[in-house]
Amino acid sequence: MSPIIESFFDPITGTVTYVVYDETGGHAAIIDSVLDFNPKSGHTLTHSADLVIEFVRNKALDVDWILETHAHADHLSAASYIQNQLGGRIAIGEHIQKVQGVFKKIFNLEKDFASDGSQFDHLFKDNETFKVGKLSGRAINVPGHTPADMAYQFSDAIFIGDTLFMPDVGTARCDFPGGDAHQLYHSIKKILAFPQETKLFMCHDYPPTERVPRWQTTVAEQRKANIHVHDGIDEKDFIKMRQARDFTLDMPTLIIPSIQLNIRAGHMPPAEDDGKIYFKIPINVL
Repeated sequence: MSPIIESFFDPITGTVTYVVYDETGGHAAIIDSVLDFNPKSGHTLTHSADLVIEFVRNKALDVDWILETHAHADHLSAASYIQNQLGGRIAIGEHIQKVQGVFKKIFNLEKDFASDGSQFDHLFKDNETFKVGKLSGRAINVPGHTPADMAYQFSDAIFIGDTLFMPDVGTARCDFPGGDAHQLYHSIKKILAFPQETKLFMCHDYPPTERVPRWQTTVAEQRKANIHVHDGIDEKDFIKMRQARDFTLDMPTLIIPSIQLNIRAGHMPPAEDDGKIYFKIPINVL
């Protein structure tokens, strides 16, 4: 059964949230939700998430899963907020434990912060299958951008996270802690080995000025036209390009609050002794 897909694009972070469902009145999964955040004031807002919630309620959908493709560095997850409104299980790839371990040290998180993924309701293994109502889903391990990246397949549609961007944008960076260009190359090849007509849905789009945002492509289009990894680009050339390009990139604007929230499944850090919640800023570390 093919999924019905509704997309929500956040122009501030370039993120696409997806509602994947079987039928009106049926069941849904929400992929890569966004919690709006003002880095100047430290205020959170729920406008982006509320649009998704409104759609789900209008379609009378039961949310089975709230899926994260990875612990994002460019936007905050609204997974916890959406779960409180709609229910569902928050899930991510099992290697989130590696990411948590790295960033617990970088941010010197509280001693009782667990690096075992227990903040999430479920940790997917590679090729694990799951149900969304009448739909069958499959989790596909695609490390490289981070150690914990997962893609999610429903029939002929795959939600690939940051593994690839639109062909004229290229591929994800690999210079975050735990990133690996060699792994990313092989993850991309895994995705591009699917049938040519397979639909690929991006987590982000950062479009050139001459076009509007887009987030759906195909295996055939990526193999023909992706500027970083089209057919004919071998692993050695890809790694050389990716490492050189990553060296020129600045850190994402929201990496510091995003990581601290997203490794907690969208739950805020515990309040401190004054009753307030804080994100930490490590100096001269990232």
